Formats: sequence, structure tokens, C-alpha cells
Amino acid sequence: MNAATILNLKQQAATTLALIRKELYSYSISPAFFGIALFFLIFTATWLFQFQNFLQRGEASLRAYFSAFPIAFILVIPAITMRSWAEERKTGNSELLLTLPFSEWSLVLGKFFAALAVVGLLFLLTLPVPFSLSLLGRFDAGMIVAEYAGALLLAGAVISLGLLLSALSKNQVAAFLGSAVVLVFIMLISQIPWTTTFPYWLDIVIRTVALAAHFETFSKGLLDTRDAAYFLVTTVLFLFLNVKVLVFRKWS
Repeated sequence: MNAATILNLKQQAATTLALIRKELYSYSISPAFFGIALFFLIFTATWLFQFQNFLQRGEASLRAYFSAFPIAFILVIPAITMRSWAEERKTGNSELLLTLPFSEWSLVLGKFFAALAVVGLLFLLTLPVPFSLSLLGRFDAGMIVAEYAGALLLAGAVISLGLLLSALSKNQVAAFLGSAVVLVFIMLISQIPWTTTFPYWLDIVIRTVALAAHFETFSKGLLDTRDAAYFLVTTVLFLFLNVKVLVFRKWS
């Protein structure tokens, strides 16, 4: 790797970090972020204590708690990603960004890691739940770490999809609705009680596409490298498609 290549990588990394800071600042001053955080915390806690009757179960496991995360993501992550590209396009900032000497990958990764950091902050806000419940029993810390790791991998895949759909949308409302509808399908398709029996190949396709199905092993506190690889590949694929959308828009 020559000096010019190293310098270029440093410049692109600096661009990505600058965009991450810009995006995080935008989130921090947005009232919508606080609404998103409040909804996420209330929904997951209600799911655990009201719908799953955690206190009556008498078991030291947070599997029921983390099972709420994929469902919450259907609304939470589209609300986070909807403005990423759709708002830039509406205000004309996307055209300005594309004319600057930044690579499309730097722009996409900046948006992605900023949104992932926001989700990571939401996870930090949930920590009082396992900490307080640990007073009631002997919870396995390793299982909880695995569950958070799986939730973060799932969030990465969903964020990359949300960013792609935001790039394809003309406004935030369309980006939010499009992302939510797609997520309802790919999150819950494996949970639908189908009345017909599918051919083997179609059953495999459904289980492959269903994001929530790949999260099940993590929700049990298990680290499955196959499911982790699935989330990582899915994330990279959607980010790659996002880059291609920007390149097409730049030259069209």
C-alpha cells in the first residue's frame, strides 16, 4: 500500500468521522429522538412485565425482554433512518454532498455508524432493567452480553436497510412507511401461522429472509457464528446497494 493510498484512506476516514459527528449532533437536538427513546424503553418494559408476565415466571432469564427488540425495531429504526437521505434530498443537501470530493462509501458509512451509535445509546438506556432484575435472581451475564450483541447485529442489518429505503424515497414519510412495511414482512414472516404447507425450497427462503429468525439464537443467549455472519453480510449488501443508488444519482 503506497503513501497516496494511505493518505486517501485517512482523508475518507476523516470525512466519515466528520459526518458521524454531524449526524449525532442532528439527532441530539431533535425532539423526535427523545420520543423514539421513550417509546423504545416503554415498549420493551411493557412487553416484559405486562405481556410476558416476567415477575410471575420465576426464571432468571431475559429472553422475553430481548424478544421485544425485533418488534420495536419495526418502528424505532425507520424513525431513526427516515431522515438520513430523504431529508438531504428534500433540502438539496444530497446534491451538494455528492459534488464534494468525498467517496460515496464515506457518506454511507457516516450515516450508518451515526444511526448505529444512536441505537447503541438506546441499549445503554435499557441497562437499568437487567441490573435491577439481577437483584431478584442469578442471571447469566454471558447470556445477556450475547443477547445485546445479537440485538446490535440485528440493528445493523435493519439500519442499513432503512438507509437504503431512505435513499430511494422522496420524503421522510415515504421512507418511514416503506421501511416499516418492509420490516413487518421480513421480521415476522417466519412467525406467521401459515395455513398451507410450502415447498421445501420456499420454506428455506422464508427462514433465510426472516431477520427475527436469525435473532432467536442470540435471544437464547447463544453466539451463533452463522447468524452473526448472516447479519454482517446483509448489512454490507444493503450498504453496497445504498452506495450504488448514490452513484447512479450522482451521474444521472
